[in-house]
Amino acid sequence: MAHQLIEIGDIEKFSIVDFPSKIAVVVFMQGCPWRCPFCYNQSLQDPQQKGNATWENLTNLLSHRKGVVDAVVFSGGEPLMQKNLPAAIDEVRALGFEAALHTGGFSPHALEEIVHKLVWVGFDIKAPLTEELYKIATGGMAQVEKVRQSLQILLDSGIHFECRTTCDPRILRIEDIYTIADELSALGVKEYYIQKYRPVESDTQTSEADCEQFFNDEKLLQYLRQKFAVFDVRK
Repeated sequence: MAHQLIEIGDIEKFSIVDFPSKIAVVVFMQGCPWRCPFCYNQSLQDPQQKGNATWENLTNLLSHRKGVVDAVVFSGGEPLMQKNLPAAIDEVRALGFEAALHTGGFSPHALEEIVHKLVWVGFDIKAPLTEELYKIATGGMAQVEKVRQSLQILLDSGIHFECRTTCDPRILRIEDIYTIADELSALGVKEYYIQKYRPVESDTQTSEADCEQFFNDEKLLQYLRQKFAVFDVRK
């Protein structure tokens, strides 16, 4: 049964970008409750779809990565969707690896259960924290109050985490990034990144200029640098 502990869509065997300053194995967990229009991992959305890897694949890989890899990042999809995530984290830690998480904050209850087991979290902020805008950014699926609760759990925990926003110009305006920055800064978030949207296959309308507008706006970038102790762009 070990290989069925969690449903894994795929495994990235070596990453230096998914967990800052660490070398990591990334586990892309199957299933996501949201349908963000800019999602690059749509194959991971269906929780019933069979993944390309097993738990046994992961543990075998880790057994050969000791001393080379520092951590395992549970990504997705949405890892908080799977009930056996706490047990998976426990097993990874028992093997001698640190555990990190990528999440959109779908389930504050699930996050609270595991936050003390983690050393870092990458938290996706999809839009300004209003119900209307979050529903647009998540395909009508998200409850923004749960996102707020999850963010507060991270803040209260003292864990190292970052917030980041994918700047999809079909959904967000430059003014929205100002709003997000004000909201996050007021809550006490210290580390924030904006990420470039690269058109998904179904998007034939968005131009390179549309995608670059957020990163070419020096006034916006200066504002973000002043708002956060750590800020950068990811392109």
